[in-house]
Amino acid sequence: MEELKGLILSGGKGTRLRPLTHTSAKQLVPVANKPVLFYGLEAMAAAGIKDVGIIVAPETGGEIRDAVGDGSDFGLNIEYIEQDAPSGLAHAVLTAEPFLGQSPFVMYLGDNLLRDGIVELVQSFRSESPDALILLTPVPDPESYGVAELNGDGGVARLVEKPAEPKTNLALVGVYMFTPAIFDAARSIEPSWRDELEITDAIQALVERGLRVDPHIVHGWWKDTGQVQDMLEANRLILDDLQERVDGEVIESRVEGRVVIEEGARLERATVRGPAIIGRGSRITDAYIGPYTAIGDDVRIEKAELEHSIVLSGSSVSDLAYRIEASLIGKNVSIRRGPALPKAYRFVVGDNADVQIL
Repeated sequence: MEELKGLILSGGKGTRLRPLTHTSAKQLVPVANKPVLFYGLEAMAAAGIKDVGIIVAPETGGEIRDAVGDGSDFGLNIEYIEQDAPSGLAHAVLTAEPFLGQSPFVMYLGDNLLRDGIVELVQSFRSESPDALILLTPVPDPESYGVAELNGDGGVARLVEKPAEPKTNLALVGVYMFTPAIFDAARSIEPSWRDELEITDAIQALVERGLRVDPHIVHGWWKDTGQVQDMLEANRLILDDLQERVDGEVIESRVEGRVVIEEGARLERATVRGPAIIGRGSRITDAYIGPYTAIGDDVRIEKAELEHSIVLSGSSVSDLAYRIEASLIGKNVSIRRGPALPKAYRFVVGDNADVQIL
């Protein structure tokens, strides 16, 4: 098999992560202080893939280019491919055909996280040489995903996108491996009810043509980080593998468990209970940071408590009477207690926000 290329899909509008994604690409929202997209790029590099195309949308492509650059930081050669409209994953494949040419390739959804990477999968694809290899994982709600039905030999018999009555609980994970046969298959299908060219339909076309589609069941965790609760869960899973490291200043403070305190961060009269990460230049003063919390760079936390939360760079949280938990706080946000009297709420809230007062 000739050299594999990589294709990472990083378009899409990120509507389920608003209001954060009104101003930022969803693939750049950080998990454990690293943009989700970077995990996919690192997975490609670890699998020995050198040439990677990134599908970008016109609205967020510039931001992704600025964050990733030419790929040299990852040991990759990166080419950017603009998809003019979010017309489906199979449409993205066709958009990338000039870049991919006749090379087999790995396609990775840029907002997905796969704990065990793709090294073993790429080796299997190279050695077994199927026409496609798809990743599957058992899920409790298969009706929300593309679902695979297997035949008696363990091969893929049928794929259905978001079936009303799923025949199995095996959902398609956002990582696929294809030969160039996928291009003709993608050209042969009609848009779905969503007016998109679905990759599920294109893979089904391969099956119907008698081509070999191999399944691989994922046993390590996999997360699609499309919603806030998914981001927090992915943050928890990655922090669970954290190796503790303290490079910042710790003054009259307690650091318990697996905690990373980056260079330039400063704790004063604070408690940090891991797994947790504190980014560069952040100041944690008279505060408590609980497990599964990722504090970004240049954040100020004073007289406040947080746990199981993500705080993006440049934000500040101060003088709160109650603990913040299970929260995703964007960049340059200020959360603080207002004047004690008169008792009133004052908000500046972005579009499509969810505000709960208990």
